[in-house]
Amino acid sequence: MITRVALGGLEVSAQGLGCMGMSEYYGATDWDTSIATIGHAIDIGITFFDTADQYGAGHNEVLVGRGIAGRRDDVQIATKFGIDRSGGDDARVHRGDPPYVKRSCDASLLRLGVDHIDLYYLHRPPQNAEIEDTVGAMAELVEAGKVRYLGLSEVSAELLRRAHAVHPIAAVQSEYSLWTRDVEQVTPVMAELGIGLVPYAPLGRGFLTGAVQAAALEPNDFRARNPRFTGDAGQQNQVIADTVRGVAERLGVSAAQVALAWVYAQAPRLGLPVVPIPGTRRAERLDQNVASLDVELDDDALDELQPLSDRVTGGRYADRGVR
Repeated sequence: MITRVALGGLEVSAQGLGCMGMSEYYGATDWDTSIATIGHAIDIGITFFDTADQYGAGHNEVLVGRGIAGRRDDVQIATKFGIDRSGGDDARVHRGDPPYVKRSCDASLLRLGVDHIDLYYLHRPPQNAEIEDTVGAMAELVEAGKVRYLGLSEVSAELLRRAHAVHPIAAVQSEYSLWTRDVEQVTPVMAELGIGLVPYAPLGRGFLTGAVQAAALEPNDFRARNPRFTGDAGQQNQVIADTVRGVAERLGVSAAQVALAWVYAQAPRLGLPVVPIPGTRRAERLDQNVASLDVELDDDALDELQPLSDRVTGGRYADRGVR
């Protein structure tokens, strides 16, 4: 049975499901398969589902809403706002002006088909408002009963302190894995303030599983243009995936399970709750990911894995990023 973890006062399953790839960014999608995977996730004890208004221009929130229909009381929904793509991806804006905050929430509630959002994130620090004004508007959503808890995504320690002073922040969502550990610059403040970490892309967008080859990616898969996956960087980074695979073979588990087990193993060191949200469209991979909760990494494995982030070649994004 999947254990429960508290993010602020919000209790969620120890592993969530990132739903972005069900609508966009990772190649072809399939509505029916995705709906079935969401249902299977609930069946096996995953209750924490992550989406955003920008994934598929609202498509993903509609999909998640349909996937949890009839089971709303069994799940916690996290969604995000703030990346305005209405002018095209080359002109996207990170918004936080209060009227936009409130319109975005109402639109997300409608697409999800629910009367409240359990965890509402600001997707990126706003370019057109002070963080205090944005979080103040989010706090009004809590007061109105439309949102239960507030979160931030990819935020600095300084902005986190300023936001938390306006209204308690329950969680910070950030990319975190064996090859992306930037958020560790912020985790001391998170631990001090009692804020949980929700790592997205804990499998390195699939690279750490050893199953992703840049040459085989579909043209509409953003990883085909991601600096870490392509060219010389992709070849140099292969040693990281090979190391993860070697540890997995020694322990008799999958590379994905090793990568996720490493993320879980960081919680005591960081001094805060850690709830990763690996994404998948397939039920069998979901089962594999959940099984990582039972994987114990020995000292030899941790010693091999801990330095891998220092060997990464290439940036996280080719442009301004998808998330």
